[in-house]
Amino acid sequence: MDRAENVAKREPPLSLDVRCLACEPFIKLSWQGVSLIRITLIEDNASLAKGISYRLQDTGHAVDVLGDGAMAEAYKVDDDADLVILEINLHGTDGLTFLAQMRARGAMRPLILLTARAETQDRVTGLDAGADDYLIKPFEMDELEARVRALLRRRATPQTKMLSVGRLRYDTSARQLFAGDQEIEVPRREISVFECLLNAKGRIVSKATILDHAYGVGADVSDTVVEVYVSRLRSRLLQYGIRITAQRGLGYRLMEEASS
Repeated sequence: MDRAENVAKREPPLSLDVRCLACEPFIKLSWQGVSLIRITLIEDNASLAKGISYRLQDTGHAVDVLGDGAMAEAYKVDDDADLVILEINLHGTDGLTFLAQMRARGAMRPLILLTARAETQDRVTGLDAGADDYLIKPFEMDELEARVRALLRRRATPQTKMLSVGRLRYDTSARQLFAGDQEIEVPRREISVFECLLNAKGRIVSKATILDHAYGVGADVSDTVVEVYVSRLRSRLLQYGIRITAQRGLGYRLMEEASS
């Protein structure tokens, strides 16, 4: 059994017990100097995919898990992901074909290939097809994390964009909230929920959409956690002129209170 697959045998590192969510520590949204991001994992080995997604979600990333190349095509992975982890030997569209099509469309997201093929020529073929890195199975999860961090550090530093909402400012690149010059420390998952609601300010956002934004598509997480995060955000943001209202059966909406 691959060493990486052993990760799938343990429980998810983030407890889904709602009582534990209130205990989530305050942290800044960075991971050993790298901003937390959205990762698409395309892997048809279900146990390995689960292990990788649990590990990356534990560091705060959102992870979309897709089971084959055809699903990835339908999802248009290059439109949403900050980074892609791709298995070469996929059912349906194989990994190298999918990679070539992705690059042909002009999608230049960083991409790591996963494969059991260890020959030098296989690595050369993968890299020439457009991969940024190549990881041979079996591998240690620590090495995969290090390679993800290395690729993200190579990205051009995004231009800071500040959005104003209520009496707060939101730095979209650093994913930080400010009241004046004072940073407001917010847990990583709450920031993801806030960001999802802010992007649709004034419009209703479903629980499913919020969950996908915070954890990634296919994450094994109950939508009841959304209620917990929204409740905490309400209490945190109300003093700054920001309201989150619930629309029964539809979702939530973030609104600014009218200035008096």
